Amino acid sequence: MDKPAVAVLFGGRSSEHSISSATAGGVLRAIDRDRYRVIPIGITREGVFVLEDDEPDKFALDAERLPEVVDNGTRVVWPEGGADRTLRVRRPDGALDELGGVDVVLPILHGLHGEDGTVQGFFDTLGIPYAGGGVLDSALCMDKHFMKIVLAAAGVPVSPWVTVTRARWESDPEGVRADAAALGEPSFVKPARAGSSVGVSKVHDGSELDAALALAFAEDDKVLIESAIVGREVEVAILEGRGGAGPRASLPGEIVLTTREFYDFEGKYLGGDGADVVCPADLTDAEIAAIQDLGIRSFLAVDGKGLARVDFFLTADGLYVNELNTMPGFTPISMFPKCWIASGMSYGELISELVDTALERAGAMTAAASAR
Repeated sequence: MDKPAVAVLFGGRSSEHSISSATAGGVLRAIDRDRYRVIPIGITREGVFVLEDDEPDKFALDAERLPEVVDNGTRVVWPEGGADRTLRVRRPDGALDELGGVDVVLPILHGLHGEDGTVQGFFDTLGIPYAGGGVLDSALCMDKHFMKIVLAAAGVPVSPWVTVTRARWESDPEGVRADAAALGEPSFVKPARAGSSVGVSKVHDGSELDAALALAFAEDDKVLIESAIVGREVEVAILEGRGGAGPRASLPGEIVLTTREFYDFEGKYLGGDGADVVCPADLTDAEIAAIQDLGIRSFLAVDGKGLARVDFFLTADGLYVNELNTMPGFTPISMFPKCWIASGMSYGELISELVDTALERAGAMTAAASAR
């Protein structure tokens, strides 16, 4: 029997391009090649789909030189839809070569044009199975404003916030400052649709608000100002259930801040001092159960598919959900894989779980369509 062909898709147009590329390095190194045929496809910062080198070391995470997808002259030609699953590549000399059928796409893309439902809708239109979140949950969780609205409607506690558009900030800055002051100090300012802590600032007092908004508006024209919640930062990894079972939650992990004020881009990916990723976290059985339960409730509230990482603040008053990530950091040192490793699943097994879940979901959808 032929191995299923997995197209590993990475890079992309968002500001998180390099993190996606670094994730690809880990995935290409760990994916089970005895079970899958791997086709690495990169997306350049300009949005060009290219056939990439199947070389994990090329995409190693290096603080001195962040990895990226560059235009190598090839062009990936996706199937034309219908029953066609044949993937092709146009070489720099114009020759068109077949790469064989693609069974599933593993889109390890972060941020806009990858984690926001757009790529998911593209593959739905072509009828190509893909791992991870679907259109709805990806779009909801990419936009922190709507994510909070959905979670709050489902009875999930979230931190108080106000959403500010660029147009309102330009037309009513004093009103925005008043809304921010009502949330108390300190607060956090973050783009509505960005991840990896890009564009995020901690605001200690009103004098820092303008600069924080300028940084966030550089990433998005919609920004959230949130009350800073005092508590432990804990995270849990969620996987979609298999065979009709419900979602599964890992053991929780914790971000322990020592000298860093918050878990920023450098602390997450570049090995900066001042923040430690601890998994499993030092929690009571009751706290673990509560975190896992609320993580699964949050996943179900956004109609989660595939996977998600749910981030919490554990306070004296209980748990608050900070956000969900439908394609969380997935490098070998990231929290999501570390939580599942602590729960007994290896990094390679986790990749297989995502691929197999996608194939199972596609098979169930085909069977349901045939029965109609």
